[in-house]
Amino acid sequence: MDQSFEEILLSDDVEKLNDLKRWLFEENIRLEIRQKELNELHEKFLKEKVAFVEEMKAINLRNLNERKRLKDEEQFFDKKMQILKDGFADLDNDRKRLAKERLAFETEKQVTKSIKHEEAYTDLAGSLFAGVNNPLALKKRYRDLLKIFHPDNLCGDSDMVTVITREYERLKSEIDFYRSAK
Repeated sequence: MDQSFEEILLSDDVEKLNDLKRWLFEENIRLEIRQKELNELHEKFLKEKVAFVEEMKAINLRNLNERKRLKDEEQFFDKKMQILKDGFADLDNDRKRLAKERLAFETEKQVTKSIKHEEAYTDLAGSLFAGVNNPLALKKRYRDLLKIFHPDNLCGDSDMVTVITREYERLKSEIDFYRSAK
C-alpha cells in the first residue's frame, strides 16, 4: 500500500478499493483474533492472580499456624525445662538432706557402737577380775591381763588395756574404801 487511504478512497480504481477492503477485512479479523487472544490472556492472568492470592493466603495461614505452634512448643519446652530445673534442685536438696541424715546416723551408729563396745569391754573386764577380793590378787591379775592384752603383743588390744586399767582402778579404790571403813 504505497498510497494513503484517502487517495485510494478518492480514486475510482475499483481494484485498489477491493484490495483495500480485503486488507481492511483481513486486518479487522487479525485484530479480532488478537483481541480474543488478549482477552484469553487477561482471563488467564486474572485466574492465576486469584490462584496466587489464594495460595498466598494459604501460605500466610500455614506460616501463622507454624509460628503459633513454634511459640506453643517453646512455651512447653520452657515449662519442661523449669520442671527439670526444679526436679534437679529438689534432688540436690534431697541429696544434701540425705547426706546430713547419713552423717547423723553414722555418728549415732559410732556412738552406739562405742557405747556397746565399751559396755562389752566393761563386762568382760568385770568378768576378768571376778573373784578378786584382796589387793595383792588384784595387782597380780592386773599384771597378768596386761601381759595378755598389751598392744605390743600379736593379739593385743589398746582399748581392752584401757578398760582393764579403768576396772583395776575402780576395784582398787573400792577395796581401799572397804579397808579404810573397817
